[in-house]
Amino acid sequence: MHNFSEKNSNNAIITVSGTDQVGIIAKVCSFLADHNINIEDINQTILSGNFIMLMMVDFSKYTGTLEALKRDLSVVGNSMNVSINMMHEKVFSEMHRI
Repeated sequence: MHNFSEKNSNNAIITVSGTDQVGIIAKVCSFLADHNINIEDINQTILSGNFIMLMMVDFSKYTGTLEALKRDLSVVGNSMNVSINMMHEKVFSEMHRI
């Protein structure tokens, strides 16, 4: 498990992508709520039948490890044939710095 001590160190970016179908948002959001993870920001769109969602979440009240969370999100995604990935906000920001 990573030890981040900076402000907002409990934020992560979650991406969801795959073929559009009923219930993707509901299932992902229910999973997050069940694990005490708050959605800070969310954006979703459909491009040529492909569902794309980007979420900023606060996992400060989540009691498990980030590795377990990533694994469980992957299982949720596999159940719907969509890809769900999670990255710590700091890593995401560094990757997209100009």
